[in-house]
Amino acid sequence: MLLYQPEGGYCYNSDSILLYGFISRFSPRGKLLDVGAGSGIVGLLIGRDFQDVSLEAVEKQPLYVEFARRNAHINGIGYTLHEGDFLDHTPHGSYDWIVSNPPFYHEGSSRSENPILHQARYNLHLPITPFVTKISKLLKANGEAVICYDARQFVQLCSAFESTGLRVVDVQFVHSKVDRPSILVMIHLKKNSKAALTVWPPMITEENGAYTPAVQAIYDKAKVHSIKCLHS
Repeated sequence: MLLYQPEGGYCYNSDSILLYGFISRFSPRGKLLDVGAGSGIVGLLIGRDFQDVSLEAVEKQPLYVEFARRNAHINGIGYTLHEGDFLDHTPHGSYDWIVSNPPFYHEGSSRSENPILHQARYNLHLPITPFVTKISKLLKANGEAVICYDARQFVQLCSAFESTGLRVVDVQFVHSKVDRPSILVMIHLKKNSKAALTVWPPMITEENGAYTPAVQAIYDKAKVHSIKCLHS
């Protein structure tokens, strides 16, 4: 997949690729919303790989709206992109699936002075409780969601999920190296579910200065070629 990204703006990283790989395990189908689409990478990869998905996305930064639409067109992927804040999103009907790599750095993290980067990274622009509440509201009665988030905020997430009728059914913690604490967690949720929790083996991303075979396999499946370009 060819993906144009803005020079000097927020560009996708391994979080998005790993999230794509995690979502793919559950073979999504039906009406799917990608929240905080950025340049479109997560939703477009899912739309490319799963023909039973009707793909929508929401993105509030005009720069990324332009890039996401361009990327959908270039790759020939059907795409309905809503420009605006997810918390204000009022679709016609509900969603079978919601996926998101949201801004998740907390307020105590070091801040970027670039306003575009700031909105893409920090969760004061999409706080946990409103974010999770909106997901639950937009999902169908048996809908599902997959997100990635800062693992250090996992407790706050679980509290918010529990209060909004979302059950954590799959979770995988990501570690940069086998002896490092996890700073990223991927979470699969089901609405109104009583399913037991499955904790997947930890994903280690790096070994001997290279991606581990498991991570390399996800990159190989994604087959993304990125081009950075100036905003027109």
